[in-house]
Amino acid sequence: DELNVTPAALSFQIKSLEDHLGKPVFHRLNRAVELTETGRALAPGASEGFATLNAAWRNARRLSDQRHLTVTSGPGFTSLWLAPRLFQFASAHPDIELRLSGSLKVLDFDRDEIDVAIRFGVGEITGLFSKRLGLEWATPMVTPALAERLKTPEDLKDMVLLIDEVTERIDPVMGWKSWFDASGLGAPNQPIASFNTPDLAVGAAIAGAGALMGRVSLTEAALRDGRLVMPFDLTLTATKAYRVVCPMTSANQPHIDAFIQWISAEYDAMRSLETGRIFRSAEGGKT
Repeated sequence: DELNVTPAALSFQIKSLEDHLGKPVFHRLNRAVELTETGRALAPGASEGFATLNAAWRNARRLSDQRHLTVTSGPGFTSLWLAPRLFQFASAHPDIELRLSGSLKVLDFDRDEIDVAIRFGVGEITGLFSKRLGLEWATPMVTPALAERLKTPEDLKDMVLLIDEVTERIDPVMGWKSWFDASGLGAPNQPIASFNTPDLAVGAAIAGAGALMGRVSLTEAALRDGRLVMPFDLTLTATKAYRVVCPMTSANQPHIDAFIQWISAEYDAMRSLETGRIFRSAEGGKT
């Protein structure tokens, strides 16, 4: 598979190699082959060479392909923020075919044939282009019906707390404990429901399952159409941010640069628009 040749052609190449070496590289068994000592000596260097060649081939193909763009981001960001906006990018760039992948896998642009990644909480990565999108906020969010039961922050102690495990793991500042501490109420001690992806947590909040410590970027649509509301002024500012990441060698490719410029403008627009009230950081806000 690495050589992209037929079995017959591969057998011919192996025979030519053995003729050149004057020694076999395989022991031919009944229904299998086994490396000889010579073959074992060649194997590490050959594998490394194939890997280098494949990486170079994929990079060359990526640089020459201006029509297709593969973008990966976390499942929550993909479904709640990026996917609903894709029609805008498609309208502005009808010549670019966009493919989305909702994944938090460790980035390997060569292996996974990814053009651009969007990640929350990562810093600068050696050898990769990286652009910070901007600040993120979190604050309690509930349905309008549940909000009627919340007169003060202390009333949250009578409610199920919904936990987005991804956010609390990457940036604990945006967790319930931080918000209760900032409110002067101490650590929460009540029923909780945890979710391993942000979109599941947001869905539970919209369904009225409890109160979510929601990130504004992932709940913006629900806030705008009134499915969720923010009952209190105190808002926590994240210590981490979203970043757009891609290989340094392809950052200036027209289709990749177009996407980076587009998503940067969209994120800035989201931050500048009203979402029902002025956001305040924990240091400057009030409950």
